[in-house]
Amino acid sequence: MVENADDQLRVSTTPAMSGLYEYAFPAIRGVQAGRVYFVSMCPLKLLPRLFVWDDDDLPAELRAQRTLNKGRIPEIVRYLEENPGSYTFSAITASIDASVQFVSAQAGELNSGLGTLRIPMDGRFIINDGQHRRAAIEQVLRTNPELGDESIAVVFFLDKGLERCQQMFADLNRWAVRPSPSIGVLYDHRDPLAAVSRTVAAQSPVLRNFVETESSSLPKGTRKMFTLSAVHGAHRALFADTAVDGYQEMVDTAMGMWGALDRQFPEWEMVRAREVHAREIRADFIHTHGIVLTAVGRVCNTLLLDGVPVKRWQQRLAPLAKLDWSRTNTALWEGRAIVGGTVSKNRSNVMLTTAALRTHLGMPLTLDEQNAEDNRKAHA
Repeated sequence: MVENADDQLRVSTTPAMSGLYEYAFPAIRGVQAGRVYFVSMCPLKLLPRLFVWDDDDLPAELRAQRTLNKGRIPEIVRYLEENPGSYTFSAITASIDASVQFVSAQAGELNSGLGTLRIPMDGRFIINDGQHRRAAIEQVLRTNPELGDESIAVVFFLDKGLERCQQMFADLNRWAVRPSPSIGVLYDHRDPLAAVSRTVAAQSPVLRNFVETESSSLPKGTRKMFTLSAVHGAHRALFADTAVDGYQEMVDTAMGMWGALDRQFPEWEMVRAREVHAREIRADFIHTHGIVLTAVGRVCNTLLLDGVPVKRWQQRLAPLAKLDWSRTNTALWEGRAIVGGTVSKNRSNVMLTTAALRTHLGMPLTLDEQNAEDNRKAHA
């Protein structure tokens, strides 16, 4: 916890240049695109008081921000609550609608970058980037007020009007790209299942050296057969609602699943033996794609819940070897794993693909799978 956090943002008793009381931020001054801006720290407990969101009722063209998406907030709240000792937040960017004064920390040095940013208390703070973080922090502070003494970086720009604020929002989000799901699994050291997926991808004789760990799509020339995100998706389906939660037990179970699957798809061995290129297999068959791996994970999840020993999974899955997995088998896969000639992995397609596998294996469908089948037949 930060001691004396209030010293980082205090209300001065000295009248400001406009004759009002003021906020005083210890800050660093910089210049970007010819405009002065400031970087400071703000205690989390003061964020809700300083940055008030009240623009939801305005039309989009009159706002400096998009409407607050309340559906995003619970995920950020959960992240904070589950990781109070290791969370990481990037800086909030805000514009100040007020006449401010920067007082250099070193007397007589007008160009010093260190000093105090003095802002009238009647000034308005407009968040250009970070309103969802602010809303989540406000919610978490209700149940964990101690977190309020910690701080977050704030970058202050001077407000040059609505048009400039809107342009800042557009520019700040112009280059924002979410990392691929695969690299998210690779770098996630909080999720135990991600650790299992990394270990299995690195150690399984079936997967080792054939899993793309950075991208969630495979380049045409790659020798990789699977993406780490697809492997992780199969594991998520495999362990859903099970009592298997120990790291080594999960690794052993997942390794058993991949070993059992490998016997059903001889093309996998052909790729490993360099008898055929991975791109040819992916172009001709669907069994290396994420939708099938997730569907098989769901099937194996049932075996796990039914208490079938992993060593018997190969026998139970043996009928899969007789399925025609080729893309040209449109009678089976079109509308299930394939839509308009392209492999599709939305929820409905996963349900329909799993239903096809269960039917072939003589297993009953789940309610979701049966509903997907009924809906497909109704629209046939």
